[in-house]
Amino acid sequence: MSIITVKDLTKIYVTGDIELRALDGVSFEIERGEFVCVMGPSGSGKSTMMNILGCLDVPTSGHYELDGLDVKDQDKAELADIRNQKLGFVFQGFNLLPKVDAVENVELPLLYRGVPSSARRKAAVKALEKVGLGQRLHHRPAQMSGGQQQRVAIARAIVGEAPIILADEPTGNLDTKTTVEIMNIFTDLHKQGITVILVTHEPEIATWSERVLRFRDGRLIADEAAPKLEELDSEAKTQGLGASV
Repeated sequence: MSIITVKDLTKIYVTGDIELRALDGVSFEIERGEFVCVMGPSGSGKSTMMNILGCLDVPTSGHYELDGLDVKDQDKAELADIRNQKLGFVFQGFNLLPKVDAVENVELPLLYRGVPSSARRKAAVKALEKVGLGQRLHHRPAQMSGGQQQRVAIARAIVGEAPIILADEPTGNLDTKTTVEIMNIFTDLHKQGITVILVTHEPEIATWSERVLRFRDGRLIADEAAPKLEELDSEAKTQGLGASV
């Protein structure tokens, strides 16, 4: 069953007399529980696509259905609720609040839902333990490594049990060892039935997924099975970032 349906999606930005077609008639479906990578060069439309999937932007035309909801029929407040209930976001830059600890950062989505304090704390601790940070509950971001901060960000994305995680270059600031650790977490979440949609420019990261959507010049140019590590060139293999077979 599809959790995301996109049909003939177009996004046009107009500046003065200049029209930029960031997305041009894009169509695809993503099944519940899939692990999909979105790839493409800078300016290909992949970031615009992710912003629309995350209900952070709206298309100029076309159809986007998210978990049974027609997104174009939702007002701003309803879109905010959809983001809070249906989507977990993980960014390259972590986007953590620097002055509060890990638990308080992870509690934020539940705070916006109006979940009582005791229930928020219990859920946040559980999410942090799930990503291996049970011993770092009260550390602030500055007291943690980049990998630990990204784990906090993932815990924040899953604390509300959203069915979809949108991850934008989540390993872009991490070393090889930490990248593998983070990708293992995404793999575990996928095995638990969560739909993972991850933007990357690294072919070896795509080997962790099941499927790749490739964008160029605002169009979806390929929808294909994810590559296997042995299919990549020797340089990519030696990076050690690909999924183990």
